[in-house]
Amino acid sequence: MMNPNELRESFFEYMREKNAVTIPSSSLLPENDPTTLFTGSGMQPMVPYLLGETHTSGDHLVNIQRCIRTVDIENIGDNSHLTFFEMIGRWQLKANPETFKKDQIHFIWEWQIEKLGLDPENLYVTVFKGNPDLNIDRDNDAIEIWSKLFTSVGIDPIIENEPFKFGASRGGRIFLYDENENWWSRAGKPANMPIGELGGPDSEMFYDFNPDGSQEDHPALEDSRFMEIGNNVFMTHLKTDDGFKALEQPNIDYGGGLERIAAAINNNPDIYLTPFFEKTMQKIAELSGLAYNEAKKEFRIILDHIRAATFLIYDGALPNNVDAGYVTRRLIRRAIRTAKKINLHNDFTADLASIYIDESSTYSELANNKDKIINAIDAEEKKFRKTLESGEKEIHKFLAKGEVITGKKAFYFYETYGFPFELTVEILEENNSSIQNPEEFEVAAKEHSDKSRTAAAGKFKGGLADSSEVTTAFHSATHLLLAGLREILGDHVHQKGSNITAERIRFDFSHGEKVTKEELEKVETYVRAGIAANANATVREVAKQDAIDAGIEGSFWEKYPDIVKVYSFQDAQGKVWSEELCGGPHVEETAKIGEQGIFTIKKEGSSSAGVRRIKAVFVQV
Repeated sequence: MMNPNELRESFFEYMREKNAVTIPSSSLLPENDPTTLFTGSGMQPMVPYLLGETHTSGDHLVNIQRCIRTVDIENIGDNSHLTFFEMIGRWQLKANPETFKKDQIHFIWEWQIEKLGLDPENLYVTVFKGNPDLNIDRDNDAIEIWSKLFTSVGIDPIIENEPFKFGASRGGRIFLYDENENWWSRAGKPANMPIGELGGPDSEMFYDFNPDGSQEDHPALEDSRFMEIGNNVFMTHLKTDDGFKALEQPNIDYGGGLERIAAAINNNPDIYLTPFFEKTMQKIAELSGLAYNEAKKEFRIILDHIRAATFLIYDGALPNNVDAGYVTRRLIRRAIRTAKKINLHNDFTADLASIYIDESSTYSELANNKDKIINAIDAEEKKFRKTLESGEKEIHKFLAKGEVITGKKAFYFYETYGFPFELTVEILEENNSSIQNPEEFEVAAKEHSDKSRTAAAGKFKGGLADSSEVTTAFHSATHLLLAGLREILGDHVHQKGSNITAERIRFDFSHGEKVTKEELEKVETYVRAGIAANANATVREVAKQDAIDAGIEGSFWEKYPDIVKVYSFQDAQGKVWSEELCGGPHVEETAKIGEQGIFTIKKEGSSSAGVRRIKAVFVQV
């Protein structure tokens, strides 16, 4: 069976033969996206291009996007959920409406059946059944294409419509569902789509791991028999005031779970028995003295969480108590707590992370950052083991005093010492005691969560509150602001953080002393001159290392993929007012910034040691 790198390369090689261009994975930490903390799907970084923005690599693109979904953390332990996973993607932008569905379905069939060797006898597909009330027809094109492919390998396609018959033997291969199952848009079902939103029917592919199962089964049941291994999204419709309008040039958005495809190749629904986890599983077995079958849930949690933490640290989410770093810390600590249950009491996280790094040569920067990742994960493990020791001592102090430990007190141990609730329970049980009013823990946890959410309400991922016209203008102005600061104060100035809303800019930059009034006025003049010059925005994609070598201004390089976007503002006379690494929204020309008012610096002060902060606004005239 193919190892992970061979499986990835198989997809790229096949799609290159079909004239697709390979683009790199984006970071797990999306830049300037206020809607989410993590990249959770292959589609997410591609939304601007699906909505019409031109991609510099062309219209036929493929990639493998690394993803994180934190909603699945508590579900880890079954055979199919993963916190970190890889999504293979194919994107056909501005596609030919006559051939785009056929090309996509044929490409993915040929790769999976002919190249990977999946048994078509175990393949089922779902198709949109149409909705007359929305004036959207049944997807007869997809039905016809799939029918011919099944027939070509001697399988009767049989189309199943609700209620499902599932035939006399293997039954139907093409299942028809409504928009609840087979419609895609960013807003979900058609009824939820706002005016101007794109969407369309999709056709999902499922692998059957139990061909002798009940004839009452069907793919949408979401049981252990069928596993979705891919989704072909046909973005064909625009929602207008007059209903749904067909697009003249639709898009293809294909996504498939790489680990799930590996499970299908293995003909076993347990994702953890694929080569993605083979060597790390062997290491856990060696260290714990247990076999996988003796502690499946514990093995799975450890395997998943350390893999996710490894890639999060690679993308810059070092373990800490806020935002993405908090998730990294939570994953590492949950893995360590779980490891105690299988007698794994010594440090182990660095060993597993090292294996994951060595097996992921597709991500070239991962190996280059190996020491940084290993050191960070090992330091977090050692810190947490001390935390566990301190928390346990504190609990024993309370017990020695004869004090009752309530659920609220258990939360105090958790909040103050990071001591897990379940370990508090275990210690009390060992001392013939128990937690009084344990429900108080959840109440206290919710109160703490609500307070944290309120405190973080004004803190935005990537620096931007939204992508409105005003916020976009402010964001573009920060490019001119940084360029002005570097010109007036020197090249030692770099961005250290930003918080941009539709009301103001808050911009942090490296500088060791107070900026004088005269210097601020010169910076302000630079920004206003750049706006008045009506410089045009241009974007180009270059290799990250080439950008670094060329001295292009940028911060937080570790968050960016191997290919980066460089935005420049250049006027008609050829003057470059700003050139900077970025991934956010920008105005097309700087005069658009001036439409919001006169750029004005309101305040400058210290943010932290060696870091200054500027607050700027647009003053209306």
